[in-house]
Amino acid sequence: MRTTDLSGPWTLSGPPGSLPATVPGCVHTDLLTAGTIVDPFLGENEKAVDWVGRANWVYARDVAWDGPRPERIDLVFDGLDTVADIELDGVVLGSARNMHRSYRFDVTELVGASASPLRVRFTSAYAEAERLRAQLGERPNAYPEPFNFVRKMACSFGWDWGPTLVTAGIWRGVRLEGWSVARLSEVKPLLTYGSSRGRLDLTVGVERASSRTLRMRVLLDDRVLFDGPYAETLTFDVDDVQPWHPRGYGRPQLYDLTVVLLDGEAELDRWERRTGFRSVHIDQTGGQFVFHVNGEAVLVKGVNWIPDDIFPARMTRERYALRLGQAAAAGVNMVRVWGGGLYESRDFYEVCDELGLLVWQDFLFACACYPEEEPLHSEVVAEARENVVRLAPHPSLVAWNGNNENLWLHGADNWDSRPGGDLSWGETYYLKTLPDIVAEADPTRPYMAGSPWSGSWEHEPNDVDHGTFHSWDVWNREDYLHYRDSAPRFVAEFGWQAPPAWRTLREAVTDEPMRPDSPGVLHHQKAIDGNGKLARGLDAHFPAPSSTEAWHYLTQLNQVRAVRTGIAHWRSHWPHTAGTILWQLNDLWPVISWAAIDGAGRLKPLYFELASLYAPRTVTIQPRDGELVVALMNDDAQPWTDVAHIARPDRSGAAHDVLEVPFEVPPRSNLLLPVPAGPVAVESRGAFPDGRSVPGSPGGNPSVVLVAEAGGVRDLWFFSDFDLADPGLGVSVVAVEGGLDVTVRADGLARDVLLQADRMHARATVDRGFVTLLPGESTVFHVRGPAALDPALVEAPWVLTDLSTVLREQHARAAPAIDSADPHRSRGE
Repeated sequence: MRTTDLSGPWTLSGPPGSLPATVPGCVHTDLLTAGTIVDPFLGENEKAVDWVGRANWVYARDVAWDGPRPERIDLVFDGLDTVADIELDGVVLGSARNMHRSYRFDVTELVGASASPLRVRFTSAYAEAERLRAQLGERPNAYPEPFNFVRKMACSFGWDWGPTLVTAGIWRGVRLEGWSVARLSEVKPLLTYGSSRGRLDLTVGVERASSRTLRMRVLLDDRVLFDGPYAETLTFDVDDVQPWHPRGYGRPQLYDLTVVLLDGEAELDRWERRTGFRSVHIDQTGGQFVFHVNGEAVLVKGVNWIPDDIFPARMTRERYALRLGQAAAAGVNMVRVWGGGLYESRDFYEVCDELGLLVWQDFLFACACYPEEEPLHSEVVAEARENVVRLAPHPSLVAWNGNNENLWLHGADNWDSRPGGDLSWGETYYLKTLPDIVAEADPTRPYMAGSPWSGSWEHEPNDVDHGTFHSWDVWNREDYLHYRDSAPRFVAEFGWQAPPAWRTLREAVTDEPMRPDSPGVLHHQKAIDGNGKLARGLDAHFPAPSSTEAWHYLTQLNQVRAVRTGIAHWRSHWPHTAGTILWQLNDLWPVISWAAIDGAGRLKPLYFELASLYAPRTVTIQPRDGELVVALMNDDAQPWTDVAHIARPDRSGAAHDVLEVPFEVPPRSNLLLPVPAGPVAVESRGAFPDGRSVPGSPGGNPSVVLVAEAGGVRDLWFFSDFDLADPGLGVSVVAVEGGLDVTVRADGLARDVLLQADRMHARATVDRGFVTLLPGESTVFHVRGPAALDPALVEAPWVLTDLSTVLREQHARAAPAIDSADPHRSRGE
C-alpha cells in the first residue's frame, strides 16, 4: 500500500472570504491564524465569535496521484467535524454527519497525475441539529444548546466549565491510499491473560480489488505466531509473556503485534500496534463495584478527563504525554474519558498503555435525552462499532460506559414531564444497543449502562449503596464536611471549584479592577451560581475575603480541603468504597472550575494534594462514631510494618499525650487505629477581630492539632479552621541552576503556606502546593523557570503567604466583603 498525505496547507472559504488553512485543524484556529477573529479565550470575546459556528465553510485543495497506478485509490478522512459534503473534480463522493467516525471513498476513476480540485463543504452543526430537532421532536436537555441532535463533541456547545465554540473542519488526518489485490480493512486483537499465559483472539477483515489467494503472517515482537493462508479468525495461546499491569500493580508490559497481508511473497498491507495481555472484570456482587485486573482487586485512584483543548485538532502526542504524565505523577491509576467529549486519538491510548493508566471510556452521550430514531440511530451504531474495534488493541482500556448521567437525570430532573419527555430518550441505546455491540465486538471488556448506575432499575441510578455514584449535592448545597455522611460503593464523580492560577486568570481577564464579580471573571465562571457556591463554601470556614487576592487564595485552599475531605474519607473505607474519580483533571480554556490543572496547563494547589491523597501509602485522621481514628492505608503489594506516632503538640511544638503504636497493614488494605480518649480541645475559643467566634474550638488542653505520622507520612487534624497567631516565618532564598530554592521556617504554627510561582514569572513552576509547618519545622519550595529569577521576587505581594497572614491582613484592611454573583449552570443540577 502507498499513501499520499493530504495534511498541510488548504484553503478555507466562508463569510470573511478566502484565506489559508491548515489540516488537521478547524475553522476557529484558521481564522485565529489569519487574524480574522479575536482570541475567544480573552475577556468576553467568546460572544464576538459566536457567528463562526453558525456559518457554512468550504475547505479546498488540489489532489493528484503520482507514480505507478494501483488497482484502487481511496480518499480517507480520519475525522470530519461534523456535517460535510465531499466533492472531487465536481463529483459528489458522499456526506458525513458524525465527528466520531472515519470516512472512506473510492476515487480510483477521479484522481490521476494531473491535479483535481477537492472540496469539503461544511454545514453549520447548528443547522443540522435544528433540522433534526424539527424532524424528530424536542428532547429535554440539561443545557440550552442542541448538542443531542448531532453526533459531535457535545462540549463544543458549551458546558459548566467550557465556552460555546461550535467548530467545523477536517480535524483528523486525510490521505489518499493506493492499493492492489487486497487491503486490511479491519484488525481486531483481543488479548487476555490467565493461568500464567496470554491468549490472543484475532479477527482480520480484508477488502479485495481482485480475486487472489492471500497469505497472512502474524508476529508478536519477533515471534512468528502464524504464517499461512489468510484466515478471518485465529486464536493463539501464548506462553512466555508477562501481563500488562496498571500503575502500582506491576509493569505495564507491552509487545509489538504485527499482521502482514501477502500475495505470495509480496507484501500488500501491514498493521502494527503496541499491545498487552491482561484480563479485567468488575465485581458487582451485592452492590459493590470493584475493578479486578489480572485477578487482583484494584483501588481506583482516578480523574475525569475532558478534551484538553476546545479545539481538539491542536492536540499532539507531546501534549497528551505531558498531561497524562502529570496524572501519573500525581498517583492516578485511572482516567475516565467523559461522555461529552471524544473517543480520543490513538496517541492518547498509547500513552496510557505506556504509563499503566487504566482507561474508562464513556460512549458519547451526556446530560440529555438522545433520540433513538433514524438518522441518528444508524450513526450511533456505526460510531460505536468503529470505536470499539479501533480501541481494542489498547490494554489500558478496561471498561465501556453507556452514558454520563442520562439514566440518573431522566428521573432526578423529571425529564419525562418536560416537552418531548414522552419520546425516545436513549434508554434503548444504553440497555440494549451498546451492550450488544460490546458483547459482539469486544467481550473481553466489561460494559456498564451509565454513570451513575446502580446496576438495574431495581434501585435509583445514583444509589449510594449500589454501583457508581456521583456526589454533587455537597458542592451544590452543602458544606464539604458532608462528604463524610456516606460511603458509596464507587465515587465516579465529585469535585469542588476554585479559580485557575492567578496569572492564568489575569491573562484571560482584562477587567480593571479584577474582582470575583467583575464581568470578565464572571464570563470565565460557567457554573450556575458558581461564585455564590464558592462564597458559601468559604463562609462555613473563613471570614468573607476582602480582596480579590484573598478570595483567590482562600478558594484555592477550600478546594484542596474539600477534595482532601472526600478522598481521605472514602479511601479509608476501602474495599467497601472501591475508588474515587475526581472531577476533573484538566481544563480546555482558562476558567474557574473543578480542575487540578488549569486551562493554561498550570498546576493548581489541588494537583499537589491529589499526589498526597493518591500515594501508595498514606495516613489520614478520620471521625468514626463520634471518636477519631488514624487510618493507615496501604495500596502496596508488600505489608506495611512500622510504628505510628500520635501526638498533640502545643504552640511551642512540644508534644503532649504521645502514643506509639507498632502496626502491620497487609497488602492492599487499611488499618484503623483508635485515638485514645483524653483531652483533645484547644486552649480557648478564638475570635476574629470583629468579635465573631472561631468555629470548633472548645477550651481545655493547650493543643490546636492532633498529629499522626507513620513511615514518613503524616496527617494533621485541627480543632479549628484557622489560627490568627503570627507563625513567625523566616524565609531564605538561594539561586540554583534553573531557578530558586526557597526555604521557609516557622517559629510558630504556620498553616497553609503557599508559594505562587506564576506571580514571579509566567513560566515559573513550583513543586508543591499548600504546606503546613508545626513550630520549628521548615520546608523548601523548589521554584524553576525558563530564565534566571530574581530572588527579590519572593518578597513581592502574594508570592509567598500563609493562612493566618492572609486573614490578619484582610481584617487589618477592614474592607467590606466582596460580592459574588453568577448566571450559569452547575454540575449535577
